[in-house]
Amino acid sequence: MTGEITVSLPTANDTWDLGRRIAAAIRPGDVVVLTGPLGAGKTVLAQGIGAGLGVLSGVISPTFVLARVHREGRLPFVHVDAYRLAGFAELDDLDLDSDVADSVTVIEWGEGLADRLASEHLHVLIDRSGLDERRTAVLHANGAGWLRRLDEINR
Repeated sequence: MTGEITVSLPTANDTWDLGRRIAAAIRPGDVVVLTGPLGAGKTVLAQGIGAGLGVLSGVISPTFVLARVHREGRLPFVHVDAYRLAGFAELDDLDLDSDVADSVTVIEWGEGLADRLASEHLHVLIDRSGLDERRTAVLHANGAGWLRRLDEINR
C-alpha cells in the first residue's frame, strides 16, 4: 500500500515544522528516507524530527561520520547520511539493523538503499524551486502503517 501528499514549504521554519509533525507520528522501528538536491533542506527536516522527538543535542549533518545516534529523546534517533556510500553493502556495514527495531532511523540520500532496512517507510522528496527558501516536499508512504499516518502529518 502506498500513498502520497505534497506539502508547500515557503521557509526553512516550515521545513523544520514539517519535521516536528513527522516526529509526532513516528513509532519505534520507523525509517524515514530523505532525498533531494544539495541545499534542499534534508538536514533542516531531520533537525525538526529530532526536535519533535525531544533530542536536546544539536542535530547536524552526519556527512563525515556517516551516522549519529541521539539517545536523549522519547525514542533513540539514528541520523544517517548515505551520500558517500557506494551501495547497500556499505550501508549494511554500519550495522543499522541492530538499532532499527527500537529507534527512529532517518537517512539522508537514502533512496534505493534504506528502503531495504524496512518494508514500511516514509520517503520524503524535497525540491527547491528557485533561489529563495521555497521548497516542496512530497511524502510518499510505503506500507499501511505510514499510509494511515499521512493525514496526521498533513494537519
